[in-house]
Amino acid sequence: MLKAAARDARYLVDHGYPKESAIRFVSDHHRLPEEQRFVLTRVVVASDTAKARRDKIQPLKALHGRALFIDGYNVLISVESLLGGKPVYLCDDGFLRDAQGIFRSYRPSDLTAPALDAIFDLLASACPVVTEVLLDQQISMSGRLAVLMRRVMAEHDVLGMVRTAQDVDRQLKEMKGVIATGDGTIMDAAVSVVDIPGAIATINEIEPLVF
Repeated sequence: MLKAAARDARYLVDHGYPKESAIRFVSDHHRLPEEQRFVLTRVVVASDTAKARRDKIQPLKALHGRALFIDGYNVLISVESLLGGKPVYLCDDGFLRDAQGIFRSYRPSDLTAPALDAIFDLLASACPVVTEVLLDQQISMSGRLAVLMRRVMAEHDVLGMVRTAQDVDRQLKEMKGVIATGDGTIMDAAVSVVDIPGAIATINEIEPLVF
């Protein structure tokens, strides 16, 4: 059912229908539950937009000697989902995304430390000249998470900083280095992007869901 809905939604968005309206129409037609509607929103991307984003994707080796800016919660939650065995989807633009929908209500868990180790172990090998992680200040306990991230970053000898901000999306859209995020609007504004959850999935031989 979800595959059929995705096919129909792709057809509509590629023929000029607004994505939100297309997803709603298709979801109502197929009587999809709320969770699957959210999955469609994450996975389906218009063909021209998907191609433009794919063209921006950089391999990990391209991070060597370059500045990297990370959309902290976006990347962390996706990696936690991967390591926790929760559904992660290969989207039309080539990026892996989870379907947790818990961004504003996020709380650290037993998966947080392993996820941070995986992220910074990856970056230690990729060798960006500097790494800056941005966390949304509005989310509870962001300050504590920033402290934990700084410690793990130092343990992996990754040079950089972690800070909180009220306008993370805006700041990331203005950064000139490589951006690590699964947020489509940030990706559209970026010059170069990298998929950290995708790289970790490959290393750990975790197959994302595809439809």
